[in-house]
Amino acid sequence: MLTNIAVFVSGGGTNLQALIDAKTQGIIKSGDIKLVISNNPNAYALKRAENAGIKSVCVNKKECASQAEFEEKLVKVLEEENIELIVLAGFLCILSENFTKKYANRIINVHPSLIPSFCGKGFYGLKVHEEALKYGVKVTGATVHFVNEIPDGGKIIMQKAVEIKEGDSAETLQRRVMEEAEWIILPKSTEIVSKQIADERGI
Repeated sequence: MLTNIAVFVSGGGTNLQALIDAKTQGIIKSGDIKLVISNNPNAYALKRAENAGIKSVCVNKKECASQAEFEEKLVKVLEEENIELIVLAGFLCILSENFTKKYANRIINVHPSLIPSFCGKGFYGLKVHEEALKYGVKVTGATVHFVNEIPDGGKIIMQKAVEIKEGDSAETLQRRVMEEAEWIILPKSTEIVSKQIADERGI
């Protein structure tokens, strides 16, 4: 039996697309993307889900009175679809310790640097690449890790290095890190964890 996957998104959904493509190509064999959840009603990722025939739901944090209410709504949707693995693919909301403990070793995230460099609270999107360039590192990359209560603090599953080139801007570097690292290791890591969950289930 395949592991039921939910992908959490906030924006364009390029990592979601990489996961959808990887499922089509047979890279993700042990899991099935059953659900896409966005905190942003205008996220293009929702359109990508629709195009792929995947159920999508918007849980808008701005319409919730508290973090607890937001997470209660997330849990309700996840339980309705029997979700076993959550993949954060450009999801810009921090999840509380209550939520991450409930889904311990069941949430993975892709981060656009080689953790422990340029990670933690406030490091997301272009900011990560701007800081890497400012620091002058010669190599950056992406990391897929389990999610716990510490931002970018969970156990690392996979990493892939990307060389920084002369004249790189934050935008060109962001694009290359996605193409050469994120879109490769996120699907592979999703398969690894999906298989682990299926094996633990013993089916």
